[in-house]
Amino acid sequence: MTDDDRVYFRQMLSGRDFAADDQLAAQMVNFAYAIGDRTTGECVLVDPAWSVSDLLDTVAADGMRVVGVLGTHYHADHIGGSLMGHNVEGVASLLEHLDCPVHVQAAEVPWVERTAGLTAAQLVAHDPGDIVTVGDIEITLVHTPGHTPGSQCFLVDGRLVAGDTLFLDGCGRTDLPGSDHAQMGHSLRRLRDIPDDVVLYPGHRYSFASCATMGSVKQTNFVFAQLD
Repeated sequence: MTDDDRVYFRQMLSGRDFAADDQLAAQMVNFAYAIGDRTTGECVLVDPAWSVSDLLDTVAADGMRVVGVLGTHYHADHIGGSLMGHNVEGVASLLEHLDCPVHVQAAEVPWVERTAGLTAAQLVAHDPGDIVTVGDIEITLVHTPGHTPGSQCFLVDGRLVAGDTLFLDGCGRTDLPGSDHAQMGHSLRRLRDIPDDVVLYPGHRYSFASCATMGSVKQTNFVFAQLD
């Protein structure tokens, strides 16, 4: 098995691939991701929300078992909690099914506690540049504040899972609690340095395509043209 074959990577769209009967999930078009090591059969879920059982069943059908969670940021549509009066199932429900670490950026811990109903003891707080290992697969945590204080992206095997920091068109909002326009600018400049052949996987499907190379995103996404 080559290194490329060993990496397990799956992109799943809410309202279609999971939570198919949830109209709000379909409207929100969230992406959840599974990243893992096919040799060991271990994977982590990125932003498991809307239907935990669907996500667990999907990876189990691929012969994988969940050993951890990576949270891009604290918003309820990504980790669970209250959203517009709707109770979104998320990480707290996942932890009722299995005991696993929940990896977040240190700056995001108090926000995740409030939104998802978790305690600090249930979270693993990370510094920028930390690496989470799943089997023998390394996932680099890239701190990209702006949308939220502890927003983070994940670099693995030529892919960038960007949450709500960067979409194929546009970037995350900076008019929400904890967001900061200046920090978003700094984060986008950091992502501008990501190699062109890395494939961007966003937190929502706000474009026709579900992913694109960073090279093409840099050319077509207006947020990069606005950077100095």
